[in-house]
Formats: sequence, C-alpha cells, structure tokens
Amino acid sequence: MYDPKSSKAEEFISHEEVLETLKYAEKNKNNTALIDSILEKARLRKGLSHREAAVLLDCEDPERNREIFALAEQIKKDIYGNRIVLFAPLYLSNYCVNGCIYCPYHKKNQHIVRKKMTQEDVRREVIALQDMGHKRIAIESGEDPVNNPIEYILECINTIYSIKHKNGAIRRVNVNIAATTVENYKKLKDAGIGTYVLFQETYHRENYEKLHPTGPKHNYAYHTEAMDRAMQGGIDDVGLGVLFGLEHYRYEFAALLMHAEHLEAVFGVGPHTISVPRVRPADDIDPSKFKNAVDDDTFAKIVACIRIAVPYTGMIVSTRESQAMRERLLHLGVSQISGGSKTSVGGYCEPEPEDENTVQFDVNDRRTLDEVIKWLMELGYVPSFCTACYREGRTGDRFMRLAKTGQIQNCCHPNALMTLKEYLEDYALSETKAVGEMLIQNEIKTIPNTKVRQIVEENMVKIGSGSRDFRF
Repeated sequence: MYDPKSSKAEEFISHEEVLETLKYAEKNKNNTALIDSILEKARLRKGLSHREAAVLLDCEDPERNREIFALAEQIKKDIYGNRIVLFAPLYLSNYCVNGCIYCPYHKKNQHIVRKKMTQEDVRREVIALQDMGHKRIAIESGEDPVNNPIEYILECINTIYSIKHKNGAIRRVNVNIAATTVENYKKLKDAGIGTYVLFQETYHRENYEKLHPTGPKHNYAYHTEAMDRAMQGGIDDVGLGVLFGLEHYRYEFAALLMHAEHLEAVFGVGPHTISVPRVRPADDIDPSKFKNAVDDDTFAKIVACIRIAVPYTGMIVSTRESQAMRERLLHLGVSQISGGSKTSVGGYCEPEPEDENTVQFDVNDRRTLDEVIKWLMELGYVPSFCTACYREGRTGDRFMRLAKTGQIQNCCHPNALMTLKEYLEDYALSETKAVGEMLIQNEIKTIPNTKVRQIVEENMVKIGSGSRDFRF
C-alpha cells in the first residue's frame, strides 16, 4: 500500500502506485484539458504530485510541450536566477565489495587498478583543486568496510577542510558514499559536511536486486531508506538521483518524485538536490547492453518536468554529458554543474598513467574549469562558488523556505558575484577575467536593494585588494 509517510521503502516507493501512475499518465497523455490544468497549477511554483508530473512527461501535444519547456526555464530563473553553482568530484578510493553490474568498481573486476588515497594524496589533490579555483567538492568512494571505513572518510573530510593554500579553500564538502547507519550519519554531520548524496540507481526493486547481485548494496530497503537515516542523524540537506538507463525512464521518474514527496511528508524538507546521470561507458561496462537508454530529447523533457514538479530543488548535471547537452539542460532547470572533473582516484594533481585506469565512467565534457566558466558567462550565466547558506546555517527547512518563496536570490545573487570576483582575481585567464568583469558590472546593477548593492560594490574593491570570503 502506498504511504508517503511510511518508513518502509516498499510503501513510500510503492511498485503498485508507480504502475498505476504510469497507466494514468498513458491514459491522459493527450487530455489537453487536464494537461492545461496541471500547467496552471505548475505556474504557482508550488510543485506537482508524481501523477501530475507523469502526465506532463507523457504529453504528446507539441504546443503544450513547448509550454512545459518554457515554464521549466522560467521557474528556474524565478527561484535560482541566472546562477550556476560549480563543483568537482574527488574520488578517494575505488575499493568496493559490491557487485553492481553497471559500475567498473565492482568486486569481480580483476583488471582495474585499485587505489586508495593517503592523507598526503588527499592534500595534493585538494591543493590542485584549489589552484583550479574550486570551493566545493563532492567526495566519492567505493563501499569497502576494511579499506574505506567511516573513520577513513571522516579523516579525509578533516584533511580537506584543513588545507589553506594561497587564497584557496574548500568551503563545502558534499559526500557521496554508501548507505550507512544513523550513528555514522551523525558523525558526518559533526564533521561539517554539506549535502549527503546517494543515487538510488533504480527504484524498481526486482531490477535493483538483479543489478546489485552481491554485496551490502543488494539490500534494496536499506539503500532506499538511507535518506531517512541521514536526516534522523541530523543531516539537513540530502541529494537524490537515479542512473537513467538502468530501468525505463517513466518508472524512475515517478518513483523519484515519490521519494521527494516522502521526504517532504516525513521531514518537512524535500531533496536539496536531484542529479540526473545517464549510463556512460567505462572499464568493463558497455552501455549498449542496457536496453533502457534514454535519448537526448527524452532526457531534456525529464529534466524540465523534474524542475516543474520540484521547483525548489537544485538540479545537477555532471561531465557525463557533452557541452551541447549541458547547454541545453541549463535552459531547462539545471542549477549546478561540475567542471574540470576527474572520475579517477585522484588525477587532479597529475594525470593518471594510462596503465593505471581507475576511471568510474568516461566524461563527455573534458574542458578545463576556466573554459567552463568563460562559456557560462558568455551564455549569460553567473558562475557561482558560493557556500554561504551552508556556513550561515541556511540549510534544511530554512533553505527551503527561502527557495520556495524565491527569496534565496537576495542572498545568492550577491554572493555568487563576490565568489566569481574571487575566481577572476585568483585563477582566471586574462580573456576569462575580461568577460567576467563586464558581467559583474552589469549584474551588480540588477541588485534591487540599494544597501546590498552598495555593500557588494565595496566588497568588490576589497576583493581586488586581496581580501576574501565576503558573504550575506
């Protein structure tokens, strides 16, 4: 039985409810009166139910599909403005005891090189990331209680936060590690992490268990209920995501939104972020073997419908996607992207030797961070390295209140401009700096509050003189 307030995975992600939702959407995909009423509700920026969103996803009417895409872009602008948050992943270890058949880190893969960074390795990689200009990273690790225990993860987090190199500093560490206990989530909270991210991979239980034949990740319920334990452990911000291509996208879409509804119903706070990765080639992994691959047009519509259904959430697209696809998705709701990413264990300080391949997946966008920054600004976006909300305690329900009302822009826009100025002063190439300075001048003029605008102008001068880390 479907119950969004239940603590049991099979009840808040009810297989029967997903199937009924898909039937409902299929039946109403050309019901223009219903679609129009759903769009009217969506324009209120309050979100949609999983059934309503599923109807929009299935909609076949060209005119209304154009409305869907336009509305997604407008909602993103209304809540998050023209800011795009930048981050980079940092893989700590590829030791793993699971048997996931879509991931090259699976235990049976005997020809991939296994690596685990020492704290000195972490230090070198973080300095390299700081020298690129990054302020926010997401640490990743395989699941291995011997090689990658929680104590190791905590030590790495402490090392990362301790490193101050020139003007560099990692101000927010997000964590993407395997499902764990409430006690361990409390430890991560105490370590000062930002968002805890865990991809569901697939919500289809039967398929999930086939895709994860061995290892602790085989336990569907334990994995699916991880976000509940994380929030019980005091972590305010959690990030959801599925790996599109493992199961039919319509099933995943409905279930993903049901998961968001569950978190909202139980904790009063939905997901801080939703990621939308697609299956990519990797060592020992051939995407063509997965029959549920999602084409670009369908993928774009998925992103647009998620933005409409969950307007407050940050949406993330990684370097799995090409420059062209990322540009397309920026118009449809994406608010965070990675830049200059490495998906190997390390690789930022110096390139990984060809005979030591530890890449989890092949990247499509291989540009440097500076190239990504310049590209974003030329498109009219403000690249942001802001971590102010996290450090000012604007997390969980406090962040959501601001996001749902669109008031978050009052903080985020000025903060984005000041962190961009830091990047331009410390790391940008001359052409990028020239583009950025002009963008900042134009964007400052759009700050509605006179006092805030004056403070930002004053801080820009201070940043140019060497001061750092101003925030509202």
